[in-house]
Amino acid sequence: MTKSLEEVHESVSTQHKKTGFRKILAFLGPAYLVSVGYMDPGNWATDIAGGSQFGYTLVWVLLMSNLMALLLQSLSARLGIVTQRDLAQASRETYSKYINYILYFLAEIAIAACDLAEVLGMAIGINLLFGIPLLEGVLITVLDTFILLFLINKGIRKMEAFIIALVAIIGFSFIFEMIFAEPEIHKIIGGLVPSIPNSAALYIAIGIIGATVMPHNLYLHSSLVQTRKFDRTPAGIKQALKYNLIDSTIALNLAFFVNAAILILAAATFHKNGMFEVAEIQDAHQFLQPLLGTKWAPILFAVALIAAGQSSTVTGTLAGQIVMEGYLHFRIQPWVRRIITRLIAIVPALIVIYIYGEDVTGKLLILSQVILSLQLGFAIIPLIHFVSDKSKMNGFHISRTTQVVSWIIASIIVSLNAKLVYDEITSWLQNSNNPTLLWFTVIPLAFGFAGLLLYIIFKPFIAKFKEKTINHSPHNLKLHFSQKKTQEVKNIAVSVDFTSADEAALNHAFELGGIEAKYTLIHIVETVGALMYGIHVHDHETTIDEKLLLEYKEMLSQKGFNIETELGFGKPAKIIPEIINNGFFDILVMGTHGHTGLKDILFGTTVDKLRHKISIPLLIVK
Repeated sequence: MTKSLEEVHESVSTQHKKTGFRKILAFLGPAYLVSVGYMDPGNWATDIAGGSQFGYTLVWVLLMSNLMALLLQSLSARLGIVTQRDLAQASRETYSKYINYILYFLAEIAIAACDLAEVLGMAIGINLLFGIPLLEGVLITVLDTFILLFLINKGIRKMEAFIIALVAIIGFSFIFEMIFAEPEIHKIIGGLVPSIPNSAALYIAIGIIGATVMPHNLYLHSSLVQTRKFDRTPAGIKQALKYNLIDSTIALNLAFFVNAAILILAAATFHKNGMFEVAEIQDAHQFLQPLLGTKWAPILFAVALIAAGQSSTVTGTLAGQIVMEGYLHFRIQPWVRRIITRLIAIVPALIVIYIYGEDVTGKLLILSQVILSLQLGFAIIPLIHFVSDKSKMNGFHISRTTQVVSWIIASIIVSLNAKLVYDEITSWLQNSNNPTLLWFTVIPLAFGFAGLLLYIIFKPFIAKFKEKTINHSPHNLKLHFSQKKTQEVKNIAVSVDFTSADEAALNHAFELGGIEAKYTLIHIVETVGALMYGIHVHDHETTIDEKLLLEYKEMLSQKGFNIETELGFGKPAKIIPEIINNGFFDILVMGTHGHTGLKDILFGTTVDKLRHKISIPLLIVK
């Protein structure tokens, strides 16, 4: 099985730490890399707009968004810690090849859109601080690709230290901004009480929530937690989950502080002075000095913006690597991967700024958030399904209460993001010179995405229902076994597939060997995960098949037969001969049936391949 972020996988040891504090410290780090996505430049515009228009009224929206993000990120960390798979790898195991290609494509678009917001944010910060034109600022952002390459080669701890330093710069910048702005504390506390003054406030609130939870962060967190090496015992996993929850709580609360500080700064400066229309980052920077009376206010604002853009783009590029390797099982040189990711974001930004000028940066930021909104459900829904699955999570699945809360949060986020996307498409239709083109391109695409989302939501529930209704249990098959002995055979292999066809195969085997022979029941798991990971797979079907094979053994052993079992993973025509040739069998007995796993037996393809690869007799029973 390919490890997630293989170059830093389990590179940080948490074992042999003598004190509790040192133990916690060893786990701290991954959530800080994730938290910068919650304070990236894409969030700044909605926070500034909310504070300037409605003062402190929408602080509660930020708090609610933070609590939602904390739950979802803890689920992502749980998936990585327990299963040792990131979200992309888990999706690849679960869904078909074509669905995974679509999910990969959507994830890549979301990462590119996120990178676009971060590139623009950094370029705006460079422009505000040094007066460098926006086009040149965008080009300068290419250089941070090499910073990331340098850091990853130095180890994940060095990268975490770099990101934490940038987060500290952002945090300290806004502490001083708060001191300069002198916000009204009682109004901030009042803003924690939920209220929506009007429809415009609702739209801003939707924008804040929509911009808060980033889909690439869910992929990222499930991978980064695997950089810690700890005891893979139930106690060790439980401890890792606890310490990563502490890590997430601290890091995401810092992100909440930054977002709240931006909104409060806008409320204490622009709203207080009757400037209700400030929504652009450049405008906010321009008005800070005259309103607060210090030149340090706009300087710190620009420094924080650059730090936010730099830190966010580092983690966004890492997420791109995780998504490509997880969905496609495809690795390329890290520096090539990072340059490709950066160019995907930079080229559209350069073209649009060159053609339309620097005034469109705000619209580009909004567009990036809409694209992120489209992809969000395709990351959240599978994540909730995975961590709710008892077989996948090996007993560390989330509780029923957590499941209900998670689905409520997913429903809120997906619904609000769907409204945001609907409003944007409606606006495009109203303002477009050629709406027919949109009806034949954008609208069908949106319906296609909606259909795919419904498929991802309901497929696991349907699969579980089928699992209950399919007659899998050997006790339910009501098999009748014969002990008639016609020939002396000592070691017999029998291929079973948990259908009524097994009755004929087993009875013929028992007629050959009787009560004295040794019988080995062979079953091959053919899921996508089994084909990819072999013996290391932990999907639902594998767990069920293991259980059923043991039920066969127990039932037949009680009847006096000497039974062994062998579970294989992959293509039957390849794996069965390997099992046979590595054992000491006298004959292989197989039944014909229509089960998906071995349906090709009906057409002779598996049989033809098998008989050329094994050196013992093969008995096919109808």
